[in-house]
This record gives sequence, C-alpha cells and structure tokens, in this order.
Amino acid sequence: GSTYSSKVFRVTFLTLAVSVAVPLLGVTVLLDCPIDPQPISLKEPPLLTGVLEPNTKLRKAERLWENQLLGPESIVSTGDVLFTGTADGKIIKIEDGEIQTIARIGHGPCGGREDEPTCGRPLGMRVGPNNTLFVADAYYGLYEVDPDTGETKVLVSAKTLIEGQKLSFVNDLTVTRDGRKIYFTDSSSKWQRRDYLFLVMEGTDDGRQVSPSQGISVLLLEYDTVTKEVKVLMVGLRFPNGVQLSPAEDFVLVQETTMARIRRRLRCSNLLSVTFRYYVSGLMKGGADMFVENMPGLPDNIRLSSSGGYWVAMAVVRPNPGFSLLDFLSEKPWIKRMIFKLLSQETVTKFVPKYSLVVELSETGSYKRSFHDPNGVTVAYVSEAHEHNGHLYLGSFRSPYMCRLDLQHV
Repeated sequence: GSTYSSKVFRVTFLTLAVSVAVPLLGVTVLLDCPIDPQPISLKEPPLLTGVLEPNTKLRKAERLWENQLLGPESIVSTGDVLFTGTADGKIIKIEDGEIQTIARIGHGPCGGREDEPTCGRPLGMRVGPNNTLFVADAYYGLYEVDPDTGETKVLVSAKTLIEGQKLSFVNDLTVTRDGRKIYFTDSSSKWQRRDYLFLVMEGTDDGRQVSPSQGISVLLLEYDTVTKEVKVLMVGLRFPNGVQLSPAEDFVLVQETTMARIRRRLRCSNLLSVTFRYYVSGLMKGGADMFVENMPGLPDNIRLSSSGGYWVAMAVVRPNPGFSLLDFLSEKPWIKRMIFKLLSQETVTKFVPKYSLVVELSETGSYKRSFHDPNGVTVAYVSEAHEHNGHLYLGSFRSPYMCRLDLQHV
C-alpha cells in the first residue's frame, strides 16, 4: 500500500510541477524583457581585510533633518551654509539649521517615478567662483543657480544635440577653480535616471553614439563657460557616474559604476579613450589610464578629502568573503532577462542587500581607510561624502535625511 501511495504522490507531484513549470516557461519566453543585458567580466572582488575590514563606523553618524530632505544626493558648502538637491526636484539651502527651497529646475507634480522627467532631479552639485552653484539635473541638463536670488540659468540643455544625440542622464560635474571648464557625465543615451537599475543590469557601454556607424559611446564631456562649447572627452564607459578634478587640476577622475572602478583622464584633449584617468596638462597631456580597479562596491560620487586624496561613496558592496549578487549575475545575462521579465525594478531593488560603504583613497588611489554600515542601519543608500569642517556630510539618493559623521571620533 505504501509503495502504491508513494507512487501516486510522485506522479501527482510531478504532474503538478510540470503543470506549473510549463506555463511559467511559456510566459517567460513570450514576455518582453525591457533590457538587453551583456555579459561583463569582473575580477573576483577584493578581500574585505586590512583597511577594508568591515566595521560599523558609519553608524556613529547622526541623522540630520529627518523627513525634511528626500534623497539629498550631493552636498556642497560655502562657509557654514549647505546646499543640496533632492528627489522632489528642489535645490535647497540650509543655514543655521533652517531649510529653505531656493530654486527648482523642473516643475510639479513631484512624487512618483513617472513624475521625475518633468519634476527634474538635481544630482551633482558644485560651488563655482563668486559662490555660484553649478547643478547637474538628470533630466534638464547643466545649470547655474544664484544661491541668493534662486535664479536659474541653463548652460547645457539636455535637449542639446551633442554628436547627434540628446543628453539622457546628466549625472555629476566638477568645475575648475577659475570656473572656466566644467567636466560632467551623461550616464546613458538609452536610460533615464529613474531606470538606473536597468542601466546597471544591462551592463553595456550604451553611452552616447559618436556616429551610428562607429557605435562608440561617449560619457565624459567638457563645457567651456566662455566659448559655450561642449566637447566629448571619453568614450566606451559603463555607467560613468561621479567626477572629480585632481587638486592640481591636471586630470579628471571618472567613476565607472557598473565596472566597480575609477578611470583617470588628462585634461585638454579630444583623445577618445577607453581608459580612466584623463590628464589635462603636463607631460602626460592627452593620455589616460586606470586609477582604481576592482573596487569593493559600486562607486557613486567622488569628492576631495582634506588629506589630498578622495572620498568615494558606495551603496552596493561586493562582499568577499560572502556572496556578491552583482558578480554572480554579471556573466549570466539569461538570468537577468528572466528576472526583469517577471519583476519590476522596485521589486528587484528590495533583493539587493543594503550596505553603505565610504572609502578614503590616497592621491595615488590606494585605500587609506573605510567606514561601513552593514545593512544600512543609520546611513542608507549613500551617494556622496562631502568633507567640511572636520565632518563628513553623507548624501543619499533615497533616504529622507542627510547624515553627518565626526571624523575626530571614528
């Protein structure tokens, strides 16, 4: 009797499994996939040992203006006044603890994902000479904002055709001390900021086409505030994100998020290059190289540190030892296709472990120290570390607050 019942069970179980699997397989074959992922070769992530050893130092940060700031992505300061741009399209001034909206580049309504293109999303922000603010809005382009009057002036509209294409995802910028040159990234020619997860998962250097026949993508650009010219400086990048001029202004660093690395590029050259430090003057003018390879996470913004090095913020880590979902999926485009046929970006985001990591690099790109918040308990979705008066002000692309870490006590 028991043999018969176990046979019946097996047959019933198999029948059920097949009846569920076959339609599911049919559905996944028939469903469209929004992305066309490419296999990416990443090296094994660096071991989280030595200065990269996990800790909970970021948890010592204090949350500021909780529920008054939504996604303060980038932070700048003039004197003791802070400025940031938020997910509801506002450019905000914080003086004596008081929050004031000084400008908007887009217009309401703001709130949902579908509102972003009209609402605008201020991302990278810098202070130029005369304390003017330079702002990269993901949807509208490059702007100059008067911090006193709130007047906004368009420098490079996202509608401007550059090498035959409009800007699709203006992300970060860095400005020379004299305010003459602005270096900025356009992260994709295909996806907008609201679809950044598609951009990461697709893994292509979709960038900007120099010409349809060449199929080369372009992602580091230079704007001259005097001649009003835009030049293309770097091509073939996968999700170029944060940018930072070196203290001597002889090269520009570009974070390549999907590849977990930073490239360096010399300034003042039209050289098209697929490496990553862009030199702007000196003996290496026009050359380029890799600055940091195989980082322990996906780098977002990069800013100067007071020691002459750089602060790099990462909201996704590649644990080693441990399981890195990003690395696991990198060479398996078919799994990515299945995932995005069945799940929304918002749902997929929930499966990505929360982990905030800020590293300080030396001027040569070696790791000096690291601050962690495993599970993003205090500091979540970190996007930038801005050093000011002995503190790190920590931006976030989706938390409803800013954080501040006292560097004397970590």
